[in-house]
Amino acid sequence: MARFKSHRRGGNSAHNAALILALTAATGLAIVPATHGAAYSITGLGFLPGGSASYGYGINASGQVVGPAAISGNRYDRHAFLYSAGAMADLGTLGGTYSYASGINASGQVVGGAQTSSGAYYAFLYGGGAMQDLGALGGTYSYASGINASGQVVGGAGTSASGEHAFLYSGGTMQDLGTLGGVSSNAFGINVSGQVVGGARTSSGAYHAFIYSGNLMTDIGTLGGNYSYATAINASAQVVGEAQTSAGSYHAFDYTGNIMTDLGTLGGLRSYAFGINDSGQVVGEAQTSPGVYHAFLYSGGIMQDLNSLIPTASGWTLREANAINILGDIVGSGTDPQGHIDAFLLTPVPEPATIALLAIAGAGMLLLRKRRGIR
Repeated sequence: MARFKSHRRGGNSAHNAALILALTAATGLAIVPATHGAAYSITGLGFLPGGSASYGYGINASGQVVGPAAISGNRYDRHAFLYSAGAMADLGTLGGTYSYASGINASGQVVGGAQTSSGAYYAFLYGGGAMQDLGALGGTYSYASGINASGQVVGGAGTSASGEHAFLYSGGTMQDLGTLGGVSSNAFGINVSGQVVGGARTSSGAYHAFIYSGNLMTDIGTLGGNYSYATAINASAQVVGEAQTSAGSYHAFDYTGNIMTDLGTLGGLRSYAFGINDSGQVVGEAQTSPGVYHAFLYSGGIMQDLNSLIPTASGWTLREANAINILGDIVGSGTDPQGHIDAFLLTPVPEPATIALLAIAGAGMLLLRKRRGIR
């Protein structure tokens, strides 16, 4: 099956980025991005044996990707996968038939949800080749949505009172994060500092985005309506998600410095933000016309359809972008050239101007080494 391949992967991309920065710093050059040509190459991640559908949900700085993939002709019959070094591995279940992966950290630890042999569903932490059941908050189910570099996990879990509450799992203990005065809450993202974001019911019954920090859950409001939830947070505490506007539509938002900004749409009525990196780049999906959604990148104050940033002859339609790492690599899902729902990895393509500057910087570094007598 023919696919477009990335120009770089994982550790090589990190090495190249570091090399460019080191060379330009040493020679005094500045890299100015060009404004023409495809911005990303695209790699289809493929499928697990027996299936023909996959979805990319999380990515780390090494380019490892996680998500769910079908294991049969039924695309909803899924197992969690880890894509690394060009291969997709089935992570299995907790004894049942279903699982999915939602996040991965720099150490390669994976989180998600999986069915047990009894048919229940619980959050899991996968590491060292084994899947660990994280339990619940006194109830009969849980799921994990995010993990940070320290291995702290967040998600939602059933409580003994039959409600669902956001949780923080750290040091072997699952902590109930409470609500905003209502009956339920869910956590979706966590940053390196342990700040957690998600959504929770208020005392009035509305559902609002929150940030949990210093043992306090704070309502961060909406875009004028009654509904919002937060999906991700970066190291600078920038938060993204979706919120209802005063006109009743639902738009992706960025929350920075106590200000919630409407990120707009791609021409339709609705958009969702699913991921943000430490550079403040946001990814998600947005409506282009009734019933049609495309993956987007929001950067520098502009929302762009990612379909306009890949090779025009790729044969792909990118439906949703779910995560972006510090290198700018993006994962999500779309329709591949064969018509299958396929997880994708987008990799930034160096512009010709950048490549030329790298060559000049390399020559400058060589000259510096010669002048210093370094061989």
